[in-house]
Amino acid sequence: MKKRLESLDALRGFDMLFISGLSGLVISLCTLAGAPECWLAEQMRHTAWNGLHHHDTIFPLFLFMAGVSWPFSLASQRAKGSTNGRILLRLLRRAAVFSLFAAVFGGLLTFDWPRIRYLDVLTTIGVCGGISAVIYMYVPCVKARLGILVAILVGYYLLLRFVPAPDVASLPVPASPEWQGTGPFSLLGNLCGYVDRCLLPGNYYTYVGPDGVGVFEEDGILHNISAIATAMLGVFAGEIVRQPDSLRSGGRKALMLLGCAAACLAATLVWAPFFPVNMKLWSSTYVLANGAYSFALFALFYWIIDVKGCRRWAFFLRVVGMNSITIYLMNRTGLMPPVAKYFTGGLAGLSDLPGYAGAVNALGLLVLNWLVLYWLYRKDTFMRV
Repeated sequence: MKKRLESLDALRGFDMLFISGLSGLVISLCTLAGAPECWLAEQMRHTAWNGLHHHDTIFPLFLFMAGVSWPFSLASQRAKGSTNGRILLRLLRRAAVFSLFAAVFGGLLTFDWPRIRYLDVLTTIGVCGGISAVIYMYVPCVKARLGILVAILVGYYLLLRFVPAPDVASLPVPASPEWQGTGPFSLLGNLCGYVDRCLLPGNYYTYVGPDGVGVFEEDGILHNISAIATAMLGVFAGEIVRQPDSLRSGGRKALMLLGCAAACLAATLVWAPFFPVNMKLWSSTYVLANGAYSFALFALFYWIIDVKGCRRWAFFLRVVGMNSITIYLMNRTGLMPPVAKYFTGGLAGLSDLPGYAGAVNALGLLVLNWLVLYWLYRKDTFMRV
């Protein structure tokens, strides 16, 4: 059986650090340096609509890595005698658990039914990751799966481009200039928002009109179509690195990953003038742009850690990456920041310099998160869904 892919754990840890305090630390340090709106600080925030910041890559990279692990996971399950039926049941259970977590975080336990948000990034991980896994199980031909990938990306573009929201004229005009306009890829005019307005009873996250009615959900229904493609790109990456070293060396595999990154980047640059890179729509170009980033970063981590054997530096990241669901839930519940401030509050109050308190508290949160995960690591305790 193939050994654990340590580069994947390290990359997952790198990705999760940004929601564990690192993004806040970077923003606070920029403020402390007198440049609160500098380029680096902007990268730690989501784009308002079109465009791509580093913060827009965190979730797609995680979904990509879920795809990378699937060829290894499937081979392991089949080696233990699991049938396709049992594997499908596990995928369905995983999707159900993630969807339940999403609803709980969206306010399910408040029983305020009109204001509950039912969809979340967790839903996308469970559902889209599961669909991409099923495609890999039942469509072994790489060329056929490439055809499915292209069909998803092109079909999603055609759907949004030629089927605008029928109710756009009745929606309130948003104040933010980035959200104005009524085109098929605008906040008000896109089909994704219309489908969610018709089918989702909950509170819409991205924009709520003056009358209190939501008009767009950034984790809505239709965007999951293209999110499947993100997980599929990760599966392709997993297939590349899972090839026997006797067939293709580690260095060749890393080069293949970089080649995939270059192909995704080229496709993004050609297509973006017609279909903007947009996280909230999860546009096809957003899939490809993040595919380029994910392939390239995975190639770098894989070459350094698994091919060249330089592992010691990555231990800090692997502690986080091996318990990525735990660290996400710890911070999503909001329990960790108050605990961190309990320990850093005194130090944070020693100066009134702009950004100082934020930097101290963010660093404290980052350290506390890591120490908790290190304790779990030492106890050999890892959360699996």
